[in-house]
Amino acid sequence: MLKLNASYSKKVPAEGEYTSQSYHASIEVELPDGLSSEQLNSKIHETFEMVRNSVEAELHGNTVNQQGVNGAVNTVNNGQQVSTPASPKQIKFMLDLARSKGITPQQIAAQHGVAAVEQLSKKQCSDIINNWRAA
Repeated sequence: MLKLNASYSKKVPAEGEYTSQSYHASIEVELPDGLSSEQLNSKIHETFEMVRNSVEAELHGNTVNQQGVNGAVNTVNNGQQVSTPASPKQIKFMLDLARSKGITPQQIAAQHGVAAVEQLSKKQCSDIINNWRAA
């Protein structure tokens, strides 16, 4: 497993002479082993883009939808990330449970309104796992 750290900061003039405000975001993600150079470069670009967009959204007070590194859509509103993507380990655990229950990844995705299980949020994935464990 590879770890990727991406950060972005921006300093802008503030009210008053010789003052500024600084905005900064940083993220660490895990990437699977065995990625080609092209895939790795793509993941690096996607991750940096997500961090940069978060800083710009905070700076301008905008809401931004972003395609996350693992495909999940993250909504950033005034710098607050509303949806955190599920981790690869969390998705694998969920899929292992699903397999034991005879549930396909396509069924899970359809039930939760996403194209693929990799687009589930951390909360969605956690809720699914907890419901199956309780049953």
